[in-house]
Amino acid sequence: MTAPKFIDIHGERFAVRDEGAGEALLLIHGMAGSSQTWRAIQPQLAKKYRVIAPDLLGHGQSSKPRTDYSLGAFAVGLRDLLDELGVESATVVGHSLGGGIAMQFAYQFPERCERLGLISSGGLGREVHLVLRAAALPGADWVLPVLTSAGLRNVSRTLSKVLHVSPKGDLAILAQGFASLDTTGSRQAFLHTVRAVIDTGGQRVSANDRLHLAAVLPTLIVWGGKDSIIPIEHGRAAHEAIPHCRFETLPRAAHFPHLEDPVGLAATLADFLATTAPVRIDDSEWAAVIAQQAKSRLRAVA
Repeated sequence: MTAPKFIDIHGERFAVRDEGAGEALLLIHGMAGSSQTWRAIQPQLAKKYRVIAPDLLGHGQSSKPRTDYSLGAFAVGLRDLLDELGVESATVVGHSLGGGIAMQFAYQFPERCERLGLISSGGLGREVHLVLRAAALPGADWVLPVLTSAGLRNVSRTLSKVLHVSPKGDLAILAQGFASLDTTGSRQAFLHTVRAVIDTGGQRVSANDRLHLAAVLPTLIVWGGKDSIIPIEHGRAAHEAIPHCRFETLPRAAHFPHLEDPVGLAATLADFLATTAPVRIDDSEWAAVIAQQAKSRLRAVA
C-alpha cells in the first residue's frame, strides 16, 4: 500500500493514499478508522483502477479541527478533495459511517458519483451496537480520555467490564480504533462525528426515505454475515428498496469485511465494477428523477 500524500484544502491537511490508474474508485473508511483500513484491498483494486483512499477530516493523519462533522460536511470535503486531485467523478464506496457519507455524497453531488457501494453501511436503520450509542452520552467527554490513555489494553479491559464480554471480532477492531484516539483533537473529532449520526437510542440519521433515488445508479450492498455492530437486516431492507441493486453477503466476515475477508470483498468489488457501466447524471436528469419520485409518492398517499 502506498504512503499517504498530504493536500491542503481550505487551510486543513488531508492525508490521502492515491494508487493506480484508470476509472476512479473512492474508498471511504468508517468511524475511528483511516485509509489504513483498506490496506488489504487497495493494492488489488489498484491493478486496474485509480483507487483513492483518504483519511476523513478528524481521522488518521488528516487535520482534526473543531468544525462540522456532519455527513453533509464530509461529503463536501470529499468533493473538494476530488477537485484537488483532478477527478471529475468516481465510483464511491463507503464502510459503516463511510457508507452514510457515500450515500450523502451521491445525493448532494449525483454528477460526481458513477456507482455506489455500501459495506456494512450506517444510515439504513435505527439499531447500532451499544458501544457506539454509549459514545453519544454526555459523560463520554470525560470517559474517553481515560479509556484511551493507556492504549489498546486499557480500552479492551474497560469494554470487558462495561459489556461483561471479552472484546473479540468486531469489538476488538473497535477497541483498536478507540485506542488510536490518543490526542484531544482526535477524541473531540470522534465525539462530534458520533453525535452527528448517533444518539443514545441508536442511529439518528436515515437515508431510507431517499433510497429509491439510487435506482439511477449501479448500486452494490455488501454485508458481513456475522456483523454485530449494524444488523444485516438493514442491508437486506435497503436492497429491497433500491431497484436493480445487488446484495452480497460475506459469511466469514463480521462488521469489517475489508479486514476479515479482504479477498472476498476485493473480488466482489472487482466483479461489480467489471459488470456494470459507470453512469453520469447531469442536473436536469437528477431534477427529473426527484420530481418523478415526488409524484409517485403523492399518488401513493392519494
